[in-house]
Amino acid sequence: MHTRREARGFAYDPLMAAPTTPLAAALERVGDRWTLLVIEALLTGPRRFGELSKQIPGIAPNILSERLKRLEAERIIGATPYSERPPRFSYALSDEGQDLAGVLRLLADWGSRGSSQAEPMRHALCGTEVEARLWCATCERALDEPEADELSFV
Repeated sequence: MHTRREARGFAYDPLMAAPTTPLAAALERVGDRWTLLVIEALLTGPRRFGELSKQIPGIAPNILSERLKRLEAERIIGATPYSERPPRFSYALSDEGQDLAGVLRLLADWGSRGSSQAEPMRHALCGTEVEARLWCATCERALDEPEADELSFV
């Protein structure tokens, strides 16, 4: 039986059980197409509502408004007022949103590798495709398969 989510103000599906894995917790916070596209639009800097609306083709104003409120409640973005009457805001990624931006770039790179219309990430200096690797700061080395398969969340 599903229980109502009370811990956060903005559950995507309030009838869904609380997340039980780290990935489920991440998806609870940013788990839909529009939310990820809003974050992508903010990667290059602050944007106003109208700018975001133009940059994200197909998003309805009510959906954009709801996603911005949700992302602000999750502390992924910050809203700075630039007009009192009517109230209008500029939106920017918070420090937590900047952390998420790195993950989003990796997801975009993964998506590009399965697309005939998108290019994978490349090193600006030499043009070579880049690889993402897990890194252990204590051991100071990259974790390759199958060692990476044995990672755990503690």
